[in-house]
Amino acid sequence: MLAWDKLLNSRRRKDRVKKKQAAPADGDTDEVRTEFERDYDRILFSAPVRRLGDKTQVFPLEPNDSIRTRLTHSHEVANLARSIGVKIAFKTTIVPEHLDPKRNIPALLAAIGLAHDLGNAPFGHQGEESIRSWFRSRETIVFGKGPGALSEAMREDFLQFDGNPQTLRLLSRLQVLNDNFGLNLTYGTLGALSKYTVPSNRAKKKAKNASARKPGFFRSEADIVEEVRGETGLSEGTRHPLTFVMEACDDMAYSVLDTEDAVKKGLVSFSDVIAYLKHHGKDDTSLEQVVGKSEKKYGEYRAERLSPAELNDVSMQMFRVYAIGRMAADVTKAFEERIPKMMKGAYVGELMFDSASAKLCECLKRFALEHAFKHRSVLEIELQGHNVLMGLMDLLWKAITDREDSKDAGSKRRTPFARYAYGRISENYRRIFEAPSSLPIRYREAQLLTDMVSGAADSYAMCLYNELKKYDA
Repeated sequence: MLAWDKLLNSRRRKDRVKKKQAAPADGDTDEVRTEFERDYDRILFSAPVRRLGDKTQVFPLEPNDSIRTRLTHSHEVANLARSIGVKIAFKTTIVPEHLDPKRNIPALLAAIGLAHDLGNAPFGHQGEESIRSWFRSRETIVFGKGPGALSEAMREDFLQFDGNPQTLRLLSRLQVLNDNFGLNLTYGTLGALSKYTVPSNRAKKKAKNASARKPGFFRSEADIVEEVRGETGLSEGTRHPLTFVMEACDDMAYSVLDTEDAVKKGLVSFSDVIAYLKHHGKDDTSLEQVVGKSEKKYGEYRAERLSPAELNDVSMQMFRVYAIGRMAADVTKAFEERIPKMMKGAYVGELMFDSASAKLCECLKRFALEHAFKHRSVLEIELQGHNVLMGLMDLLWKAITDREDSKDAGSKRRTPFARYAYGRISENYRRIFEAPSSLPIRYREAQLLTDMVSGAADSYAMCLYNELKKYDA
C-alpha cells in the first residue's frame, strides 16, 4: 500500500549522503518556498529547458513562431498539470493536510510536466528512431561480439533508446552543478517523473501495464531508481499516482494543441477537424458537447466576415478552450475514482483513456497523425533530420573512440579531427564519461554519444554536423 508521506518525500539524494533531513535552501531561514516549488524552479532555470525552444514538437525547423516547440508544449503540459493539481488539492481530502497539498500537489505536477520531455532527441520522435537505427545498423561494431560483448540489458538501452530514461539521467546525473547529484531534485519529484518503471530489456510495447510499454531507466541509473523507490515506496510496475495525471495532461496537449497547430499551418481547416470528429465520434457525450459548442461559436464568427485564415484561427482557439476544459474535468473525475486502486499499486491503465474524454482524445490523436505528422512537408524535414543525426553520430563516434589508450576514456585522441570533435562534446558529459565507473568502457562510449546527440537542439545538431563534416578527413 502506497502512503502519501512517502510519495511526497521532500528529501533529496544529497541529504541522504550527508545524513540530514531536508532543509530549505541549505538552511536559509528566509526561504518560503516548499521543496517541490524549489524543484520546479531548479528545472525551469536549467539549460535543457532552454534548449527545448529549438526542439521539434510536430513540425521540425518551423519558421512560424506561433507554432509550438517542445518548450511551449512542456510549459502547456506543466500548466495543465498544475491546474488539475489545484482542483485535486482544494476539492478532495486525498492527501493529508500536514503535507500541505494545496501548495505541494500543484507544484510537483508543474515540475514533472515541465521536465517530462527534457530527454527527447532533436527532430521529435523521429530523432529517437534515428538514434535507434544508428545502433541497429552498427551493432557488432559498437557492442562487440563473443565473450567481451555488452550484455543484452546494456545493448537494449541503445537499441530501444527513449527520451524518458534520458530525462531521468539528465536531471539526476548530467546537469552537474558542483557534485554528482544532477539538479538534486526531491525523491517525490523523481518518483513522480518516472512514467515508465521497467529497464530497457523488459519494456514491451503492448504490455497490459502502461508503465511497462517503454523503458523507464538505463542501466547507468539503476542505482538511483532503487534509491528513489526505497524512499517513496514505489516499485517496478507501480507508478506514483500523480504520474497518471501528468501523462493525461501530455495526452491533452498532444491531441488538442498539435491539431490546432496543423490548422495554424494551413494543412487542414477547422471544418476538417469538426467533420472528422462528427464522423468518427458519433454518440459520444464529451465529444459531441465539444463539437456542438465549437460549431456554435464558428457560426457566430462567420457572421463577422473574418478572412478564412482568421476564421480558422479563432474557431480553433475556442475549440481548444472547450476541448481542454472537458478533458480536464473528465480526467480529474477519473483520478478521484481510481485513486484507491492507485494507492494499492493495482491501477495499470491510463487516466485519459479511462475517462469520459477517451474518444475525443483518441479521435484528435488519429486526426493529427493522418493529417499533420504524415504531411509531406513534415516527412521531408524529418528525413533531413534523420540523415543529419546518422551522419553526426558517425563523426562523434570517431571522436569518442579514436584514442591512444582504448581502456582510458580520457586518453589523448589520435588524430587532429578526433581531438577537435571530442572537444566539441559538452564538458559535463565528457567529465562523467571519463570518471571512474564500474560500467564497461564500450557502454560508456555509446552513452556519451547518446548524451551529446539527444541533448542537441535541432539547429545545433545541423550546424555541428556541417561543421564536423567539413573537417573530417
